[in-house]
Amino acid sequence: MDLKKFIGESTEYDKKQAVETKKPKSWLKSVSAFANTVGGVLIFGVTDDEQVVGLEDIKSASEYVSQKVKERISPFPQIVMQLHKVEDGKDILTVRVPAGTDTPYYYVADGVTEAYIRIGNESVLADATELKRLVLRGNNSSYDALISPYDYEDYSFSKLRERYKSWTGNSMTEKMMDSFGVRDASGKLTNAGALLADDCPIRHSRLFCTRWNGLDKSGGQIDAIDSGEFSGSLIILLNEGLAFVKRNMKTMWKKTDDSRIEMPDYCERSILESLVNGLIHRDYLVNGSEVHIDMYDDRLTIYSPGGMPDGTQIQEWNIDDIPSTRRNPILADIFGRLGYMERQGSGLGKIIGAYENAANYEPDLAPKFFSNRVCFIVTLWNLNFKASQDGALNGALNGTLNDVIGEEDVKLISLLKSEPSITQMLAAEKLGFSKRKVQRMMKNLSELGYIEREGSKKNGRWVILKEV
Repeated sequence: MDLKKFIGESTEYDKKQAVETKKPKSWLKSVSAFANTVGGVLIFGVTDDEQVVGLEDIKSASEYVSQKVKERISPFPQIVMQLHKVEDGKDILTVRVPAGTDTPYYYVADGVTEAYIRIGNESVLADATELKRLVLRGNNSSYDALISPYDYEDYSFSKLRERYKSWTGNSMTEKMMDSFGVRDASGKLTNAGALLADDCPIRHSRLFCTRWNGLDKSGGQIDAIDSGEFSGSLIILLNEGLAFVKRNMKTMWKKTDDSRIEMPDYCERSILESLVNGLIHRDYLVNGSEVHIDMYDDRLTIYSPGGMPDGTQIQEWNIDDIPSTRRNPILADIFGRLGYMERQGSGLGKIIGAYENAANYEPDLAPKFFSNRVCFIVTLWNLNFKASQDGALNGALNGTLNDVIGEEDVKLISLLKSEPSITQMLAAEKLGFSKRKVQRMMKNLSELGYIEREGSKKNGRWVILKEV
């Protein structure tokens, strides 16, 4: 049986062998879920393994379905019912439920009032946060458009003004605070405005960053090499997140006939797009959860609270076909005006495109996207991880420095050569790195056989074993 013939362009559908009359909730909850999310089709007369069994009395079945939807789903959703004659003269019934505009659509019967949403191929009970989201959608509103309890005059927006000036060349006027959706006519901040204030008062708008020691969160004696917790304007979070990743990544390079090709661990454009996506499209209705950047030896992940706005799962989509759905349209519009993102919603494609254009890219290192009902995660692979692992062996055999370590390592070796008695703290200051990063680099270079420590920690010196 070709289900596509009956479900058309719908990506969501449920198959029911019969119209269950003793337990109509078994299929009515799917009507609620379809109406509350992206829509879908119920097919009666087909088994789970797509065998057509048909309905004995399709006219009575269709009348019963119509009656129960009117009685038990509130508000009454728009539905389209069709009767089909298929294999061996059997009858099946399809009930098409478009995505509704008056959400939430409740199942009201059996002493309960419940709203359902679609997660994957299941209809599940909406929790309190999801209900708030449905109410906002039903009111044609969004979290970032809601008026906060905070007064505009109590907050400064220097980071917003600075970015607008640097991007456009023009100063941001007071009237633009209204047109941007930062405040309302009475001088109250919208939630978008509160999130963009220098001292953001929304506590759970924070960014946690950790550089873990190894391939997971149990790295041995030193679990975390570097970490940071940041708060404030979304622009501050973005800048701090980018700076954190940059100081914890390396740039390798290889020689060409007349120059060299730089090969960073991660594509900066992909990091920017991923972090902007995590900050702007996160679900701010989820309290007690923040955006996280976790860096490991072989990858970094950006975790953002809240799944896809339409309830679907990102891993089920072709990235090129994902519709542009903005959970926080005011924030998205402002970040578009600031040059951080495009209004067409092509960020995920740019994340992949930047990787594909990298000199050290391989197909198995393509960025990975995952979502469920509570989170959205982007995984960016370290483009140099495999090469550095292979290079350690090759370097030990062939002594080829530039294929093993990065440019930052070369700078450190040059510094140690000119100042062999320099302390780790002073080396960090001269190179502009953290002390932890210098300690990690020295340990790695020692293990690879490029440098060696002679004498005590206090009075010793560094010896260069291989020339750069």
